[in-house]
Amino acid sequence: MIPEDDTTLSSLRPGDVRPELLAPAGDMDCARAAVANGADAIYFGLDRFNARLRANNFTLDSLPELMRFLHAHGVKGYVTMNTLIFTSELPDALAYLGYLNAAGADGVIVQDMGLARCLTEWSRRDPAMKLELHASTQMTLTSPEGLEFASRFLDLKQAVLARELSLKEIEQCARHTNIPLEVFVHGALCVAYSGQCLTSESLGQRSANRGECAQACRMPYALIVDGRHVPLGEKRYLLSPQDLCALDRIPELVRMGVRSYKIEGRLKSPEYVAAATAAYRKALDAACAGIPVDRMVTARDRYALQMVFSRGFSTGWLDGTDHPRLTHGRHGKKRGAYAGVITACGQGWLEIRQEADIPLAPGDGFVIDAGENRDEEQGGRIWKVQRNRLFFHGKASHIDWNRVMPGQKLWKTDDPALNAELKKMREHMPEAETPIHLVCTGAAGEPLTVFCPEYGCSVQSSQPLQRAENRPLTSETLERQLGRLGGTGFRLFSCENRLEDGVMIPLSTLNQTRRALVERLQAAQAPSGETRRAPAPYSIPVMAAEQDVRETRGKLSVLCRRMDQIPAAVNSGADAVYLDFEDIRDYAAGVRAVKEAGNRVPVFLATPRIQKPSETGYFKVMERAEPDGVLIRNLGAAEHFRHSPLLRIGDFSLNAANPCSSAILKEQGNLEYLTISYDLNATQVTDLLHAAPPEWFELTIHQHMPMFHMEHCVFCTFLSDGTSYKNCGRPCEQYRVQLRDRVGHVHPLLADAGCRNTLFNGRAQTGAGFFREFRQLGLFRFRVELLDDSPAKTRRLVSRYRGLLDGSCSAARLVRELDVAEQLGTTEGTLRPK
Repeated sequence: MIPEDDTTLSSLRPGDVRPELLAPAGDMDCARAAVANGADAIYFGLDRFNARLRANNFTLDSLPELMRFLHAHGVKGYVTMNTLIFTSELPDALAYLGYLNAAGADGVIVQDMGLARCLTEWSRRDPAMKLELHASTQMTLTSPEGLEFASRFLDLKQAVLARELSLKEIEQCARHTNIPLEVFVHGALCVAYSGQCLTSESLGQRSANRGECAQACRMPYALIVDGRHVPLGEKRYLLSPQDLCALDRIPELVRMGVRSYKIEGRLKSPEYVAAATAAYRKALDAACAGIPVDRMVTARDRYALQMVFSRGFSTGWLDGTDHPRLTHGRHGKKRGAYAGVITACGQGWLEIRQEADIPLAPGDGFVIDAGENRDEEQGGRIWKVQRNRLFFHGKASHIDWNRVMPGQKLWKTDDPALNAELKKMREHMPEAETPIHLVCTGAAGEPLTVFCPEYGCSVQSSQPLQRAENRPLTSETLERQLGRLGGTGFRLFSCENRLEDGVMIPLSTLNQTRRALVERLQAAQAPSGETRRAPAPYSIPVMAAEQDVRETRGKLSVLCRRMDQIPAAVNSGADAVYLDFEDIRDYAAGVRAVKEAGNRVPVFLATPRIQKPSETGYFKVMERAEPDGVLIRNLGAAEHFRHSPLLRIGDFSLNAANPCSSAILKEQGNLEYLTISYDLNATQVTDLLHAAPPEWFELTIHQHMPMFHMEHCVFCTFLSDGTSYKNCGRPCEQYRVQLRDRVGHVHPLLADAGCRNTLFNGRAQTGAGFFREFRQLGLFRFRVELLDDSPAKTRRLVSRYRGLLDGSCSAARLVRELDVAEQLGTTEGTLRPK
């Protein structure tokens, strides 16, 4: 829960927890850099089940040594298992948890609801399972309601909030949960909500939910409006956000009571980890001591952050919505520090008007920004500096000086002197010292009490304070004597004197009190030292089929996104209709349209994919529309509707990927059934149907895959002069917009009720080729999702899939007809086994 007053460490009560600086580590050099520069904890992945498979990562064999190193320096280690777990992988994933526990890992960061539930039950059954459970940002926790839902069945020791939340929204979450919250404060920003991005999976079967993100958001795209290309000049990277830098927002987050401050970057260099950890250590210490951040974080610190990696910095979503500021579209790669504008140039040299206080020295690397294709940019190293004239190496720079012109921009991309400085910072491993803050209280006749809020430890002097006759105890004396901590593993960061005026105590007693405090601190900090007892193995519960459904008639649901699709869907064989409209105020009319179409077809309303704090009003509008049920797309909606009289169906975005996640979502959400996760291919769907009752599930058999789902609004950024829905003029309601990728494929873009954008794959995906196998396994619910299909096309699609389910249309015939009807043909897409 959020503290009621402004928080500094000196105001924390006994038992309150010191804020945690959490740094990334892709290898041992990065781990050393994090520890050397003040991290309280690091997070890292192993060779499986982690969302950064491209990082070097650690191994099960190297984990015990890493944990011994971390614990020797008073640093915690959290292992990332932040991917979806497929059915066949559950035994290995559970065995992994056992290995992590035995190796001394402090916690595990988990995406998969099923794995998280297994760890919760395991820890409850056997105290030997010591791993803390942390909810990954991939779990898509965006609201107090979502946190409440997860906390009902998970023993979360920490939860990472989505990066799209503002300070105000984070504060709303903090006020309504007792789960310690973790917030990203620095590094790269995904354009899509974590856990909800299907782009790499859809385009190349490289799932972001499996650690295989291909970074499609960093690629150039062309804007197509009403069928015509709209030139945007140098703005080509329409989905590439600038990086997050929240140094100046740390005090507000501390005031809110945020527990953990996370730096992104498990794919980054040790120098990046050193610079970022050092800067945020200063910012967090300053905020906790009530000192302005700029008193401790220097201009050099900020420059170092730009140089180690930056696509340009912003405060992300923390300050609220400003789409053009966050994603301006000018570049998708690292830029470094902006140096200035070229004012004159000649063969081998250029002059600049410096617009930032950036050091210029021989050997520095630069790139020339001509607003061109970033793959064709020029740059090189300078060998001499004469005032504002920079001389570049001749042949080594490979610069065509005929292309260099005044007015172009110059970015500094490398600083060898800074690199050497950062290398020393990461290689010099000081004696392990944890900064502590002390508060001294007492009055004459009472013992001196020394309290350390980080660890909730306090000690009292063996003698009472006395009235001083000539030399009272001063703040300087307290700091000097209590600060004598050499060799203890601690260093005094601040000491607050709250003693009654005019008291004293013998220095020998004060020193004795200090030694007693150190013993308490070391006992609180140190791991037990004993080898962890292996917990009893955890067995996956058997989930027997509830009924024999192999002879059940196939049921076809149709998701409509336009009002004119409804009659065509109902009259062509739909057994149920789902409505997914941009404006949920149209839902009431949609419900009436379904009922007026006849056939007594039940109608379900889709919730938004994301629910932020203060957005439960959307759910109330849906209830007033009087549908038969709701299609649940986020955990907040699952919490809101869990006791509703409406029927509830879990959608793909809940990420039901294995029998354990399916069981807990179905049970806790009181769901009729669940849509199988879009991350599963046909083989994995088969595994799921073997391991869990088929009647639990529905499979989307035809759709345009929703690839990016993002807070970023392309309509507002590139088709208006506004910054948010408040002043953009709603171009999403005026134009039909598509994005053309670098291979020429065109993908439709839609906005939802929360002004969030979804980019759909322009090529339709069909699972018709796998239909017979799925039916034989007992699956009988199938869904067709429409996009911008006309009524005539809706009738063709729905009637053909109705025929597939009833046996009057073969899969081969259906696919042939679809390939003719669809402009780009069809694909098996994510269902195709690898």
